[in-house]
Amino acid sequence: MEPSNPFHPDNISLGHVETFLQTLFEQFEPEAEYSPTRGRPRVFPSMCLWAGMFVCLLRGYHGQTAVWRLISQRGLWFYPRPAITDQAIYKRLEQEGSAPLKELFRQVSRLMAERLTFLLERSAKRPLASFASCVVALDETKLDPIAKTLPKLRELPKGDKGLMPGKLASLFDIRLQQWIRIDHITNPDQNDKVHARTMIEELPPKSLILADMGYFGFAWFDDLTAREHYFISRVRKKTTYEIKHIFYQSQDYLDAIIFLGAFRADKTEHAVRLVEFSLNGVRYTYITNVLDPQVLTIDQIAKLYARRWDIEMAFKLIKQHLKLHMLWSAKTEIILQQVWACLTIAQAMHGMQMEIALRAGVDVFDVSLPLLIEYAPKIAYTGQDPIQHFVEQGVEARFIRPSRRIRIQTPTIEAQNIEPIPEGMTLQRTPRYAERRSTHRKTMNNKN
Repeated sequence: MEPSNPFHPDNISLGHVETFLQTLFEQFEPEAEYSPTRGRPRVFPSMCLWAGMFVCLLRGYHGQTAVWRLISQRGLWFYPRPAITDQAIYKRLEQEGSAPLKELFRQVSRLMAERLTFLLERSAKRPLASFASCVVALDETKLDPIAKTLPKLRELPKGDKGLMPGKLASLFDIRLQQWIRIDHITNPDQNDKVHARTMIEELPPKSLILADMGYFGFAWFDDLTAREHYFISRVRKKTTYEIKHIFYQSQDYLDAIIFLGAFRADKTEHAVRLVEFSLNGVRYTYITNVLDPQVLTIDQIAKLYARRWDIEMAFKLIKQHLKLHMLWSAKTEIILQQVWACLTIAQAMHGMQMEIALRAGVDVFDVSLPLLIEYAPKIAYTGQDPIQHFVEQGVEARFIRPSRRIRIQTPTIEAQNIEPIPEGMTLQRTPRYAERRSTHRKTMNNKN
């Protein structure tokens, strides 16, 4: 008989993040013994080092010294307290690099995705944008400046690039509320579109991509359509276009098929759909390559694009609540260790929030993530299951309350009032990309 898998959807307990992580660490195979002929054996295993970093982040401790105190002075979980100096901790962190924590993040992400997918399939909740294979938000965030604690950094002026550890390019799964890809970019000022295609290369066909105006570009939109992905975007001011077909038009509303770029020098290859409407004196304009209004309504377009804010809230969790803005070191590999540790904890916290919402039958944002972070450990320490506690007493304790997020209101258009696309209408043309020509010209000028 095969041993029970503690991470099977029927067995896994997400009641407490630290308990979950401890259980996860216990599943790893023990490290191989080091031969004495290869030098002095390690005083304590790498898994103890990584576990110490996770627990310090969870408990709000700051710095590598806190890891040393936890491991050597207070003791951690089932690991014996080693006789080790703080300098040995610094050296081990630098030697081991960030690859082990990145792999741990990958494994935790797989486990979270399996569990949440299982729960979603069992729930009565209708999939978001059911026509798409997945719904993701794409964005980048800069890491906070390094504190000028080292002698070589003290002479650098405020805002110097030497104090900027780069930025994170990120993909966030809107349905599961989980990070699915994080890439570190060393240049914090690099244009968002430079790395965008790399970020989506592993997405399944028919993924729906939500991105802000930093990604707006004719070539980018055409590439997404050519790769069989869907997108929704706001429209940059002064963008020209050519209307090919009008589904519906009134004084306050327009739904039409267009070609972006009305001039020969800059125009897209694939037609897109333009949706405009006015509400309380504000004009909203979106484009998408989902051309059928029956598949993607105006209401769905506006509400889906509003979910792009999910990734901003996820950034807030790792930066403010998990203190990623308080970087422990000026060394890139140690910074990345902290990044991957924070992201791994965030995956578990988002998973708890999502599970509570599914079991309580509420919207995920009605479950307060800050209160979950604050009270889940306290509830767990009393021997209770925090998820069950939040589900049963969440409304009364106001852990579950109506979200303050803006609720999008859109006009309703009856299906019989939509004029279908004429049969045989051309939806492709020869493209020209002014942005590519400008980039090429700039590159050539730099070479000269």
